[in-house]
Amino acid sequence: MHAGIDKKAISIGTFKELEEEDIRYLSKATAAEKFETITYLRECFYGHEATTGRLQRVYTVFKRS
Repeated sequence: MHAGIDKKAISIGTFKELEEEDIRYLSKATAAEKFETITYLRECFYGHEATTGRLQRVYTVFKRS
């Protein structure tokens, strides 16, 4: 995916058809293209900070018996 969504290209179909199209795209995509797609989706769902910020450290302490 590149600098955004092409609003001139509209695809209408069933969920199954669109899912198969996604699978075909990802099976042919290079690792860099897959990374760009994941980064784009992360920005869409979680905002710009999700791709530019650092990962949060989470510590979990378990009490051993």
